This record gives sequence, structure tokens and C-alpha cells, in this order.
Amino acid sequence: MSDIAANSPADPLLKGSPGGDESPPGDRPTQPKTPLSVRLTKYLDLAGLNWFIPFVKLAAGESPREQAKEVWMMMGVPAVAFLAFLLVWNWGAAQIETSLGAVPGPQAVWSAAGTLLDEHTREREKAVAFYERQEKRNAARLEKNPNAEVRIRPYTGKPTFLDQIITSLYTVFTGFILATIIAVPIGILCGLSRTVNLALNPMIQIFKPVSPLAWLPIVTMVVSALYVTSDDSWFDKSFLNSALTVMLCSLWPTLINTAVGVSSIDKDLTNVGRVLNLGFTTQVTKIVLPCSLPLIFTGLRLSLGVGWMVLIAAEMLAQNPGLGKFVWDEFQNGSSQSLARIMVAVFTIGIIGFLLDRIMLTLQKIFSFGEARL
Repeated sequence: MSDIAANSPADPLLKGSPGGDESPPGDRPTQPKTPLSVRLTKYLDLAGLNWFIPFVKLAAGESPREQAKEVWMMMGVPAVAFLAFLLVWNWGAAQIETSLGAVPGPQAVWSAAGTLLDEHTREREKAVAFYERQEKRNAARLEKNPNAEVRIRPYTGKPTFLDQIITSLYTVFTGFILATIIAVPIGILCGLSRTVNLALNPMIQIFKPVSPLAWLPIVTMVVSALYVTSDDSWFDKSFLNSALTVMLCSLWPTLINTAVGVSSIDKDLTNVGRVLNLGFTTQVTKIVLPCSLPLIFTGLRLSLGVGWMVLIAAEMLAQNPGLGKFVWDEFQNGSSQSLARIMVAVFTIGIIGFLLDRIMLTLQKIFSFGEARL
């Protein structure tokens, strides 16, 4: 019996030979390596770039006819639809005359985009020359008097179109982060406690539909009363006005979806936490958050989209720096190129909104293990 046990193939460390020698490392079975095409497909799906997945499968030789059809459906059909949109736009634009001339077509808008990029390049060259002149002047002053006090003054040129984009992105992310910090904890409390939910629900339903045009005057007056700017201030009042308005309008989708996600957790999981005498913080971090992440990220995606739309309206109304101010300034300018430049801003706002949503979808897939709610 002992000889049979010693030679049993069930023991992974022993070979089938009577001697029971240990298998050399090279003879041990290895885990099959995941094909490159499968890994690329996974990463492209995670990044929201599903359009390129058929190309990867086609390069790997996986059912060429089916993948070619998928390429046509995912890229060919949208391209044809977009081309049809451009043709209709080009024809319709020529039929409408405004006080500033004909509505710009695709070619005029494309030309205006190039002009805006050229203006940004020229403005950056002016800024570089401005700082170089200051450095030369300060170097000459220090050469005459090593103890002389010198400083570099900031460039005060007109913000370019790209500068306005960066300003708007910085503002919307600031408001979005502030909204998330407020909405997620309150949503968790509403989902865990029926008392808290009943107490806060009337206020949530009252403030949720309030327009940013109503919030902005209130925010502006409160910020002006409480925040005094100086030369060493961290933020401008205009930035705080826009960011706080975005926060007030965008926190509700996250708050509501968080509360729904937490309240829909399987009761057996929360009962296990009570049986194990887990503390409140441990329950939240180990049970509540992981189980409700898909709905929380759905709320975050909605909040970021709402915040981006709110920001443009707030910048236009309050004349705060950003894309909204750019659109309003071009409208007030009334030149023959204003409509084309406004159309460039419209497409830019839409494309940035699409990219922000793709970023949030990717984060949702990463942190909720692919349970993304489209």
C-alpha cells in the first residue's frame, strides 16, 4: 500500500517513476499566456475605444468577414452619417442670411479653428518675448547693483481660445470634486438611514431643479461678502463664483444615485457586518462602497455632464473667464468671423463633454469591475 501511495500521480511533486524523483522546473506545466489580441481588446474596451477592437481581431485572423462587417458598422456607418450631416449643414448654411452674413459652413468653421490656433501661437510668442525682456532688464540691474530688488511681472495679454479651454476645465473639475466630496457621504447616510433619507429628501427635491442662473447671483453676493482678494490670494472671485455654481448644480445626481445604490445593497451583506461587529467605517469601506460603486459612478458621470453644461452658462452670464465668456464676447463683437468662431466653440464644448464622459466611463469600468451602466 505504501508503494502505491508513493507512486500515485495525484501527488504533483512526484513523477510516475518508481523512484519518485522530483520533476525539474522545466518539465512542470506552465500557465498558458494570454494572446496579445485578447489583452489589447481588453484594454481598448476599458478605455472606451471599442471602434478599434475589430481591427485587432482582424489582424489576429479572427473571422475576417465578421470583423470587416463590424468595422463597417462601428466606423463606416457613423462616418457616412457624419458626412451626410456636413453636406446638409453646408447646404443649409448658405440659405440663411443673418445680420453678420451667411451662417458659416464646415469650411468656414475649419478655417476659423486654424485662425484661433494661430492667435494662440502668436500670443505665446509675445509672452515669451515679454519674459525675456524682463530677464534682460533684471540681469542688467543686478549687474549694476547686486543688492537690487527685482521681480518678474506676470504677462497680462488677452487669454486665447486654448487658455479659455484650460480655465473652463480647471473650474469644472474643481466644482465637480467639491460636489463629490459633499454628495457621496450624504448619499451614503441617506441610503443607510431611513430617518436621514426622510429628513433630507424634501430639500433635495426642492433644490435639485434650481437653474444655475438662479444660483449664480446668490453665490456671487456670498463670495463677495466673505472672500476678500489681495495680491497673494489663491483664487479669483470669478473662479470661485463659477466653481461653486457648478458644485451646487452638479451634486444632486451623485447624491441621489449614491443613496439608491447604498439602499439596494443585499441585506444579507449588511447583516453579516452586524454579526461580525464591524464598525461603521469598516462597513462603509468594505461592504457599502464596493457594492454601490456602479451606481455611484453613474451619478458621477451625470454630475460631470451637468457641471460642464452649467459652467458654460455661468461663464456667459457672469462674464467669468472660460469658454462661456469667449462665446459671449464673440457674440458681442459682431464681426464677420464671429459666427464661425462661435461654432468652433460649440464643437469644442461638445467634444470635451464627450471626452469627459469617456473618462468617467473608463474609471467606472476600472473601479466597478466592468459593471458599467451605459
